[in-house]
Amino acid sequence: MSSLMITVNGERHDVQASTLAELCAALGYGDAKIATALNGTFVPAPRRAETALHDDDRIEIVAPRQGG
Repeated sequence: MSSLMITVNGERHDVQASTLAELCAALGYGDAKIATALNGTFVPAPRRAETALHDDDRIEIVAPRQGG
């Protein structure tokens, strides 16, 4: 697997992941409840494993915060 240059939450990353699910796991999100978007389009959790990544993709990952 070759590496990809992608942007995650505004920061460039060189990653080995080929799917959005692999990327989330590699970034330490594992089974965390998060919301994801690829190039501005929401990707539901069940679709992450089938969502392929490509060079220059833009990913947003949002995790809920606790507090009040």
